[in-house]
Amino acid sequence: MNYLSSKKLRVLAGAVALASCAVLAMPNAQAAQSSPSGATAVRPTPGEIDTPLIVPDSGRDAGWNAASALKAVKNNKLYGTGNIAASKCKRPAVALNSEKNVRYFESELVRCLYAAWKPNLWRMGARWDVKPALVVHGYNTVKTTCGSVTGWVSFYCSTGGGTIYIPWRQLVTWYAQNPTYTVAYATNTIAHEYGHHVQNMTSIMTASFWRSNHMTYDAALAESRRRELQASCLGSAYIGANKAYYPMSGGLLTEWKYVVSHSGDMPGGPRDHGSWTNHNFWSLAGFTGNGKNTHPGSCQTWSAPATRIA
Repeated sequence: MNYLSSKKLRVLAGAVALASCAVLAMPNAQAAQSSPSGATAVRPTPGEIDTPLIVPDSGRDAGWNAASALKAVKNNKLYGTGNIAASKCKRPAVALNSEKNVRYFESELVRCLYAAWKPNLWRMGARWDVKPALVVHGYNTVKTTCGSVTGWVSFYCSTGGGTIYIPWRQLVTWYAQNPTYTVAYATNTIAHEYGHHVQNMTSIMTASFWRSNHMTYDAALAESRRRELQASCLGSAYIGANKAYYPMSGGLLTEWKYVVSHSGDMPGGPRDHGSWTNHNFWSLAGFTGNGKNTHPGSCQTWSAPATRIA
């Protein structure tokens, strides 16, 4: 998520909604569910996915103007690159109960996300086709080249080739309470953050941030929502494309649907990630595609009406 001050976007984005782009804040609400054993398992409410520490590289994509930035976000070549291929990666066979296991789980997902997205980026001639770095951290405050983030939050920093940050203590804590929910959440979060990476590789991110910095406060918030909702859609498109190999069915699908329908802006917070209803809409749009194939064209939030990015 992004913090906006007056008319300008701050360098650091604050706690983000759902598991989307930057930093993921601790939930402030919980719901109970019945576990197979009959015990009551805690199901955290995701809320804002991340706090994106997205700072576009100053040396790249310079020289935007209103027309070129709009074209980059609305008519980007990414949308016409066709179906996302299944990575054929299976769910990493580890319990999310230790730093080591969380690191392995997340590293495998980043590897698989890179393999799945690479053909689409190549087809559009993306200039920056690199696998993002991954930092699995256990600190309360994380210092990065994009700034410092405090709290159990996931986020993406765009400098260099891009870096995804994931807090392992959060996942270990939640896993002890509700394993299936935590796997669904962790899968969705890393896919959302990789959605930001795709935006970064295709100039959507830098163009969108340029637009935000030349807008009124409210318009910049709406721009942030389009960016965040698209990242969630792109992440869900990967999950949908690979659902036959990383089975999104049964309890895992139920928990994933709970995650995406309870992510987005939190009451009283900045409206920079979109409502829970719209987050659910765009996540399902990416996951199902046209009913048969998943493709990035399903995630064109810049052509959507205002009601779909509220």
